[in-house]
Amino acid sequence: MIYDIKLKLGYQYASPAGAGRHLLRVLPLDVAGEQRLVSGVVTIDPHPEERRDRRDFFGNHLVEFACRASHRSLDLVMQARVDRNVGRLGEERSTSFATLAADLAACVDLGPSSPVHMVAASVRVPLDAPTTRFARAQVRPGQTALQVVQSVGQALHDHMTFDPRATKVDTPLSKAFAARKGVCQDYSHILIACLRGVGVPAGYVSGFLRTKPPPGKPRLEGADAMHAWVRAWCGTELGWVEYDPTNDCLVRNDHIVVAQGRDYSDVAPIKGILRVSGRQNGHQAVDVIPLVDLV
Repeated sequence: MIYDIKLKLGYQYASPAGAGRHLLRVLPLDVAGEQRLVSGVVTIDPHPEERRDRRDFFGNHLVEFACRASHRSLDLVMQARVDRNVGRLGEERSTSFATLAADLAACVDLGPSSPVHMVAASVRVPLDAPTTRFARAQVRPGQTALQVVQSVGQALHDHMTFDPRATKVDTPLSKAFAARKGVCQDYSHILIACLRGVGVPAGYVSGFLRTKPPPGKPRLEGADAMHAWVRAWCGTELGWVEYDPTNDCLVRNDHIVVAQGRDYSDVAPIKGILRVSGRQNGHQAVDVIPLVDLV
């Protein structure tokens, strides 16, 4: 499936801002055998005095820029064409959960795709006793690692309520889990904590999710959204599998990968520092359009 994607991020400041330095992770990734970035561009207004396009440790596209001149707004636009083609998963290649630790112990790779980076606590995902107990309660004898991921993910989906008013971007996962409410970021952080707690390497994925309008209704411009889900390592042979706990499903062609990391702190679409006083307002709009819709 080929998609044309457009993301708009905008910020308005009550007073002139200056000395801003930011990091952007908004361009979709190339994922071997599953996703290809055909073309992509990121534009910034006002034009930054400094800009550097590079990759971070995990291979994510990173735009580093600085706006030193006084400005009252910042507008960022990402446009990309992506070829997304997720093949057959091959569930039978998942190692058993009982032998996953041995597979992990035998891993000597320290590269960006190594599972060893995804087993310990990270900035947004502490090893949490309540989530570990929850995960252990879902594990059954004889399960494969993939079956454990699905069992824990489905149980979490059943116990949580999607509520965008319940949490903020910096809400600890322990608070969201205790309330059993949150958004895709919370679902993903909680599932990562659950899986790491029982020994399954797990990381965070940010991206876009194609939404489909009701039958007979046109697409609404900007109606798609940035999304988050989880990647879990299911042994040497099967490797990484992506699972969406918010929607209780394995990730397929409707999910477009932007960035991968240990948690949200590694993949935030934008972060940085800014010298400014007073209030600021922001907005986001996303369009994910299959190429067939343009014909």
